[in-house]
Amino acid sequence: MDRSAKIYVAGHRGMVGSAIVRALRAAGHTSVLTRPSAELDLRDGAATRAFLAAERPAYVVMAAARVGGIKANSAQPYDFLYDNLVMAANVVEGARHAGVRKLLFLGSSCIYPKLAPQPIREDSLLTGPLEVTNEAYAVAKIAGIKLCDHARAQYGCDYISAMPCNLYGTGDNFSLENSHVLPAMIRKMHEAKLRGDASLKLWGTGTPLREFLHADDLAEACLMLLGRYSQPGHINVGSGEELTIRDLAGLVAMARRASSWTSRASAPSVGSIASPWPTVSAMLTPGISRITPKRGAERRALVQKCKSAFGLCKGANVRCWRLAVGGWERNKSIR
Repeated sequence: MDRSAKIYVAGHRGMVGSAIVRALRAAGHTSVLTRPSAELDLRDGAATRAFLAAERPAYVVMAAARVGGIKANSAQPYDFLYDNLVMAANVVEGARHAGVRKLLFLGSSCIYPKLAPQPIREDSLLTGPLEVTNEAYAVAKIAGIKLCDHARAQYGCDYISAMPCNLYGTGDNFSLENSHVLPAMIRKMHEAKLRGDASLKLWGTGTPLREFLHADDLAEACLMLLGRYSQPGHINVGSGEELTIRDLAGLVAMARRASSWTSRASAPSVGSIASPWPTVSAMLTPGISRITPKRGAERRALVQKCKSAFGLCKGANVRCWRLAVGGWERNKSIR
């Protein structure tokens, strides 16, 4: 990519958008455009189109979204569907009218059927029912993918879509109402430790599998896709490693030196109870996406890295991200 070309990052204050802005600037890009939602409401089609027409960015990264955990998605399905659907439509259509050279639309792994074969392939999309708890969000993201595909087919637009796995990192959300499983679990165990609780109950059986990736690793992948990838359809971005919610809880418990925790099998098998941790923005550095309990040395490395997040120690770890581009993958050791 031309480092002097204008690049608009929608959603630059979120965990993913801010990571992409950092990556772009670190790579030497000198014209990164951002606008807070107070100045540009992407749900406003006329304002979005006027902004893109005036700025004429060469590239657009659509990282803006209304996001939340299971509780928020279940309680506000209309808002999640409407806001994400309208924002996606306005940005894609505004980019088309503004002659944007390339657009990257970011979705979520929740677009796949609840019972999709594992590991999930891109061609699993629309082959079965979605998970009910986040169906509204998933439908909006699927619509965004299809907008990009049809803009390519009908108008020749170079628009691509990437679907990351479960993300975590700097700027993550620890809200009581709408956090995701990892920050929720960290918050819950941290508070239990501060209270001196002897045990902790988490929702579910602990058996569901999740794949995790640090937002900074996703940002590196996004830069690669913007510069080297141009295909219809969407592409998965992940670590290639999965672990159960139970194993994740064990790792976080070790990192926080929690005494014990138990799952609550009578509750829905959906992970942990969402809890806030509003004072922490930089919790973990890249690393958890590579760890599974089967690797003793890497498990210990993750424990050390998690401890560092709590200010207990400092240490290095390994980060990895993989793109499903003909099996192309990259591993990088961080020292």
